[in-house]
Amino acid sequence: MFENLNWWELLALLVLAFLIFGEKLPKVIGDGLRMVRNLRQMARNATGDLGRELGTDLTLEDLHPKTLIRKHLLSEEDEQALRQPLDGLVKDLRGHGGDVRDTMEGARSHLRDAVEEARPRSEATVRTVPPADPAGTSPGSAAAPRARDFDAT
Repeated sequence: MFENLNWWELLALLVLAFLIFGEKLPKVIGDGLRMVRNLRQMARNATGDLGRELGTDLTLEDLHPKTLIRKHLLSEEDEQALRQPLDGLVKDLRGHGGDVRDTMEGARSHLRDAVEEARPRSEATVRTVPPADPAGTSPGSAAAPRARDFDAT
């Protein structure tokens, strides 16, 4: 709580507290500590009351509204009846995941082979074909520069 305060700031706060409260400083400190103890006791009591009313198996996740409603509206049998078909689907999908992975690996290897076969031909083609002249003029003639009209307004 006081990690951002250095010793000089803490000393200044103590001197300020002594100047403001004077002789009543010990009583004010005692009242503050009593208030903190009471707040902690109230929090413990509230946690205990929730535990007694909602059951002993209460966890922090159970306090989420969706989880709380699902837990109290659905019995164990209902929840298992809902989960059982979904668990079967998940197992089936995981079983077919290996087949899909094998198919993708096969396609990837075919693509690599095709790229390797195409690479030497494309390099040979690039070397034998002379570069194209974009203006369509012969290499000896100079192309006229294009005039650009920019409107400054």
